[in-house]
Amino acid sequence: MLCVRTKVAPSKIHGLGLFADQFIPKGTVVWRFTEGFDQRLTREQISEFPELVQRYLARYASLSRKSGLYLLCADAGNYFNHSDSSNCLSEFRDGEAEVVTYAIQDIQPGEEMTGDYSTFEDPSGVDNILFEIARKYGLTDELNLAPET
Repeated sequence: MLCVRTKVAPSKIHGLGLFADQFIPKGTVVWRFTEGFDQRLTREQISEFPELVQRYLARYASLSRKSGLYLLCADAGNYFNHSDSSNCLSEFRDGEAEVVTYAIQDIQPGEEMTGDYSTFEDPSGVDNILFEIARKYGLTDELNLAPET
């Protein structure tokens, strides 16, 4: 769940992005997995969903390195875009159910909030149903992480 005020707007990186709607000091937790709000899904659950749901999950869900389950933000946290020089960092911390994302520099109002996807998800796609769905339907993301069809 997002822990700061944000807005979704067109991004120079890819499609829509997540932008700060307040000043966010370095070190501030900006997103954390919140039980009962955000979702954890199994491979089996995802495989049973209809095509449109699978396509949505392939774009917005991620495979957790911590639990091995698929995470889906229930809010605009889905609009974090990837950057190799991100202003937010996601990491697994003791006592947290899943990943926690925090600002690694001051973020100004109107600035796009970005993260490095590799800090919480394995980009290889091995045994990841989201990559299988992407291949099946010819989907790609801003990183072109979907393996070639």
